[in-house]
Amino acid sequence: MAIYPGDIISHAEMCLEEGISLQKGMNFRIKGGTTVILMSLRKGAPYADRVEDDGEILIYEGHDVPRNLARDPKSVDQPDYTPRGTLTENGKFFQAAMKYKDGIAPPELIKVYEKIKDGIWAYNGLFELIDSWIENSHGRNVFKFKLHITNKTIDQKEKRSIELKDLDHNRMIPTSVKLEVWKRDKGRCVQCDSTDNLHFDHILPYSKGGTSLKAENIQLLCARHNLQKHAKIQ
Repeated sequence: MAIYPGDIISHAEMCLEEGISLQKGMNFRIKGGTTVILMSLRKGAPYADRVEDDGEILIYEGHDVPRNLARDPKSVDQPDYTPRGTLTENGKFFQAAMKYKDGIAPPELIKVYEKIKDGIWAYNGLFELIDSWIENSHGRNVFKFKLHITNKTIDQKEKRSIELKDLDHNRMIPTSVKLEVWKRDKGRCVQCDSTDNLHFDHILPYSKGGTSLKAENIQLLCARHNLQKHAKIQ
């Protein structure tokens, strides 16, 4: 099974896709395989993630010390090592970014899921981890990770990355646009009112001058109608 950028899924479906109960935001090489992060740009989100360069770049913030180790996790530096001396997820991601920058290893491929509403997630695509640094935020040190979107996705059945030829997959749709489209289309396919297997679809493809930045060019389609439209365009 391959999941495509713009696909809308539930948390349960996301966990089924990855073969693990995803309870934390950073998941480095799950069972030795795929690396996954969960992000949110919603108001009140716990971390300061942001999107740059019209959806091509994601700046992802590292994660805080567990609550059982600090009364106020937001008041202490984000850790790269656990008290036992093993790498935290921050540390694993940081080392992977440094290995890429030093030319030791290719960029880590990371699947990115975004929470857009309670119980509703969107797959933002497959990204390359290309940089990391530590910066001061409100008097403490936090990790920042720079990810660049690719035109690939992961086929879980084949356990390999596959290239997507659609240029619409080369940038993220802004969260505000996703929320506006979801509300406008009432969480249903505009063609058949289905609420299953939905996808954020570009009405006018990016390759033909369309944009990801305006809700007027994005609609909800079910998998069947999305495939039918794609076949007509080809």
